[in-house]
Amino acid sequence: MKKLISALAVVFAMTGIQTNAQEVADMSDLEFAHIAYTADNIDIRYAHLALALSTNPDIHEFANTMIRDHNAVNEAALGLLDKLGASAQDNAVSQSLNANAEEIIDGFVKLRGAEFDAAYAANELAYHQAVNDLVENTMIPNIDNAEVKALFVQGLEIFKAHETHAEKMVKALQ
Repeated sequence: MKKLISALAVVFAMTGIQTNAQEVADMSDLEFAHIAYTADNIDIRYAHLALALSTNPDIHEFANTMIRDHNAVNEAALGLLDKLGASAQDNAVSQSLNANAEEIIDGFVKLRGAEFDAAYAANELAYHQAVNDLVENTMIPNIDNAEVKALFVQGLEIFKAHETHAEKMVKALQ
């Protein structure tokens, strides 16, 4: 468990996103869209894993919320991209997020019971903190398209609520 938490702490540096905030800030709206879409899909994967590995009803409730909310935001994003006649653009940040998610999932599948629940809750808190910070302080200020910006602002509001919920889960599981 301690090894997994240590590994998670490294990953929560968000693959160097914080240290490369200027590099991210220089990306296009379509690259931002891909990062956000990727981050949503990763959290959906974590949630499905939680539903499969946990027997804790609170974890299940949270995981179902993650699936519902992240799918809804992704559907809205895809609708907006379609309306704009654009496609999200893959980039190094999205690829790093996916690679790191694989490492986290590999760690999660080795855990069960309270150990899994605590690791999942800690991951969700750290993941939402890191992604929310990136969205709020790096992406939103640098988005050019007003409709894209509005969608990111709306999504951030939802995901800050997730962060608060995850924080409560972490405390409850200690």
